[in-house]
Amino acid sequence: MAQVMLSTLANRRGVRAQISSAGLLPGGAPLPRETKEALVGLGFDDPELPRFRSLQVTDELVAGADLVVGMAREHVRELVVRLPGGWGRSFTLKELVRRGGIAGSRRQHEDLGAWLARVGVGRNRSELLGESDADDVADPAGSPLVAFERTALEIQGLCVALSDLLWS
Repeated sequence: MAQVMLSTLANRRGVRAQISSAGLLPGGAPLPRETKEALVGLGFDDPELPRFRSLQVTDELVAGADLVVGMAREHVRELVVRLPGGWGRSFTLKELVRRGGIAGSRRQHEDLGAWLARVGVGRNRSELLGESDADDVADPAGSPLVAFERTALEIQGLCVALSDLLWS
């Protein structure tokens, strides 16, 4: 959901960005019907949705990314353990929006890495430990459509906030 939403928001702002999605599970799965319905219901009717296939994250994919955004702390924790050098550019979506709101929007001509450094000031790796889901977006997999719609609304709000922070 976040990939489609961020790509659409970037396009609407005239921002050229390569935004891709990958997960910890094996790739190749089609987009769940409920995900497509939730996205379309919010006006994100990307013609590529029927052809979408999940992609399993690789070390190379993470190493080549300027920013890595996970939906849950466990995702970020896994990636940072695999590639410790990715710590400064790996966040949950909620954490990035929360910290970005405190640090302020990316300044005109500010490099993404410099903005991420500002956003990450005072950040501690131990925040990824424990069972709190405060920075997690709930995964609706296996739930009815209403759960997908609820998650899509939450992700939409976070993606709009992130796009305002990144591309204001």
